[in-house]
Amino acid sequence: MHENRVKSALLSVSDKTGLVEFARSLAERGVTIISTGGTARSLREAGIAVTSIDEITGFPEILGGRVKTLHPKVHGALLAIRDSEEHLRQLRENHIGFIDLVVVNLYPFEKTVARRMSPSRTPSRT
Repeated sequence: MHENRVKSALLSVSDKTGLVEFARSLAERGVTIISTGGTARSLREAGIAVTSIDEITGFPEILGGRVKTLHPKVHGALLAIRDSEEHLRQLRENHIGFIDLVVVNLYPFEKTVARRMSPSRTPSRT
């Protein structure tokens, strides 16, 4: 049986309300914080140690930040069955550690779509 203590957390949020306080609480408990783009920047500005997601994946965020966590090293860290010897072997072979906690919220979809569809951003028809 494995220990249930959270050792690492992936934080990637659009709405950063309460982020710093929550992350600080995790850090004070010895949790390694992994984060993306603007979330990592906010945490660093608050003096919280952060491992950037690209340090985990070895691959930069692309497409304006739309693609950052879609990577086997992230999904393997999240989806591995911890009492499966086969999964543990594959993690070791691929240098993948566990991610115990994920904190996400999505960008404001309706507002983003509305902004993208504004007349100034709509392709012109000629």
